[in-house]
Order: sequence, then structure tokens, then C-alpha cells
Amino acid sequence: MATMTEATLQKTSTKKSRTFAALEVRDFQFLWVSSLAASFGMQMQMVARGWLIYDMTQSPMALTWVMLSFMLPTLLFSLAGGVMADRLTKKPLILVTQALTTVATFSLGYIIYKGEVDFWHFIYIGFLNGTLMALSMPARTALVPEIMDREDLVNAMALQSATFNLARILGPALAGVLIAFFASGDTTSTYGVGVVFFIITAMYAISLISTAMLNHQGAPSKRLASSSALEDTQEGLTYMIEDRLMLGLMLIGLIPFMFGMVSVFLLPAFNQDILNGGPDSLGLLMTASGTDAFLGSMILARLGDFGGKGQFMFRASYLWALSLGVLSITTSLDLALVACALTGLFGTLLGSLHMSVVQLVVKEEFRGRIMSILMMTFGLMPLGIMPMSALAEYIGIDVAFIASAALLAMSMVALDRFYPELKRINKGHGQEA
Repeated sequence: MATMTEATLQKTSTKKSRTFAALEVRDFQFLWVSSLAASFGMQMQMVARGWLIYDMTQSPMALTWVMLSFMLPTLLFSLAGGVMADRLTKKPLILVTQALTTVATFSLGYIIYKGEVDFWHFIYIGFLNGTLMALSMPARTALVPEIMDREDLVNAMALQSATFNLARILGPALAGVLIAFFASGDTTSTYGVGVVFFIITAMYAISLISTAMLNHQGAPSKRLASSSALEDTQEGLTYMIEDRLMLGLMLIGLIPFMFGMVSVFLLPAFNQDILNGGPDSLGLLMTASGTDAFLGSMILARLGDFGGKGQFMFRASYLWALSLGVLSITTSLDLALVACALTGLFGTLLGSLHMSVVQLVVKEEFRGRIMSILMMTFGLMPLGIMPMSALAEYIGIDVAFIASAALLAMSMVALDRFYPELKRINKGHGQEA
């Protein structure tokens, strides 16, 4: 009996440790802290920027134009970032871009703090920060499989996603509270938002320092030494187009998220127009979304390399659409918090698992370029978000949300029909059930 008890305890301990298995690797610890600090900065910036822009303009389209200025560079420069990730040493590339992001964020914060900010400052800095992210993210993402063993890759990717979603839990609420606190009750004050931007700058600086602590440099691919950058780009695109499974995964990374992410970008408008809320309630809504998104990441980390990943992605997407539909008919803060939590949960389950499957399926020599193409899909999101923003401005935010939910569900039905192999993905590695 004692032997059985010891075996049971050892098994339970092993299961618990597997949830955080990737954090046993030193370099992943620093990469995780770097991602956490940067994610906190990004989430706090979304609340501070979104609140100030909507207060200045009262226009959902203004929110969308600022979002577009940040996302357009991913469409323009991500392929270049992918080629750089495969051809250059990754750590210095990440350090340079993070340092420039920190300086740019401090500059915007100073302009806001002085009360001299206008709409175009957000456009200019948004485009610069978006460009820097487009050039660095393929390298950062491609670094994870180099640090981790293959069997712990899903766990590592889920924990990376958890950093983003933990920031979504605490960052927005913290930003909302800080804006109200530093503004001494005057939530239209640029002073309060400016101080929050200085705190965001400190978050980016912590991320920079943590990246500098990495031992792994991320050596370039030797295979690319004799080819040109243009040839590398063409080779990556050809690989993606000719591999049906990879092409289907790229489409899952684009089409559903074009519609599902509408609620995130238009949440400041929903908060003011439907709920009559302030920066504190906006922070609560984004925190609710982040809470269940974090839960979704931890669920995936706990499950590890489980089977039936393809079917899981489709089920999560349909539940994401349903929760977005519920949000569209919500008029009270309490119900909105529940709906935001559900959209965060199911959107993260789809997004985190999708990224893990791509990392498992892609050939190693193409990893940086495929990650850059995946980032490019984010630059195409305005194709779905801008029409929804127009619906929100000229008809109503509720109509925009219900239309987004319907299009999200319909897009996944279409992908299921034209790419049935996606649903048959079992554990990755190109395996099918």
C-alpha cells in the first residue's frame, strides 16, 4: 500500500510539474519574463491610448485608424523580418528593436504628458512601433523551438501565450486605475495618461534587460548562406502555398481573427456608447477578457501534446463566435464582463493552439519565414475590422458585434469544407487521426 501511495504521489507531482515544464529551462525563463513585461506594456498602452483617442475624437473609426497604423507594418515588413530571423543572429536583432520601441514609447508619453498630443502622433508612433514589432517578432517566435525540446514545445508556446493573457488580466485594470489616480478624478487629463505611458516605458525596459540575459544567441540558418534574401522570401512563399496543411493553417490564422478580434479593438467604443463607462470600467472589461484568456493558456499548458488538436480548434472557434454574439446583445456591465471573459477564453484556446500546431508542422529551415507570413496575416485584419468599425459608427456597435460573430462562424465552416485535413490534425508533426 505504501508503495502504491508513493507512486501515486510521484505521478501527481510529475503532472503538476508538466504545467510549467518549460520554465525549468533557464533561457526560457528570461524569454518568458521579457514577454510578460512587454505584454504588460502593450496591454496598458491599449487602454491608455484607446481611452484618450476616443475621448478626443468620439469616433470608432479613429480607433480603427490608429489600430491600422500599428498593424499595417506587419503586412509590409513581416516577410523582411522573417528573412532576417533566418539569416541573422536573433538575439541582437530583438535587442535593437526593443530598444527603439522603448525610446519611441517614452517620446509619445512625454508629448502626452506635456498636453501637446494630437491624433497624428498616435499614427506616427503606431506605425514606427508596428514596424519594429514586424521586424522582431519572427525572430522572437522562432527562438522558442531552438531553446525547447520538441516534446515541451506546446507547453512552452502555451506559457508564452499565458504571459500575454496574464497581462490582459492585470494590465488594463492597472492602466485604468492609474489614469484615474494620476488625473485626480479628471479622466480627460492628458497628464494621467502621460504618467501611465512612462510606466509602460519602464515595462519595455524590463523586457529589454531580460532579453539581454539570454545565453542562446539564435544562430542564422547555414542553409541560407548561398542564397539571396529575395530567393529566401520566394522559397518561403512557395513552401506555404504548395503545402495544403500549412496553407490551411495560415488561413485559420487570418480569417477567423479578422472578425473575432473586432470586440477587442472596439471595446472602448462599446464601453462608452453601450455601457456609459469610464476608464475604470474599460479596464475591468479588458481584464475580464484577459482572465479567461489566461485560463485558456494554462489549460493548454496542462494538456501538453494532446490528441485531436484539429477538432479542438474548430470547436473553440464556434464557441468564440457564440460568446461574441452574446456580447452584442449585452447592455449591463455585469453581463458584459461575463461575455468578455468567454470571448477571451475561446479566442485564446484557438489562437494558442493554432500557433503551437504551426510550430510543430513547419519545417525547421522555414520557421522564421513562416512565422513572418503568419504575422503578415495580422496586417490583413483591417480588411475585416474596418467594415465592422464603419457599421459601429454609422449603425451601431451591437450590429457590428453580431455581424462579426456570424462571419467568424461562417469562415470556420468554409475552412472545414475546403480544408478537411485541418480537422484531422492529431498531435501535430503532420500526423492525422
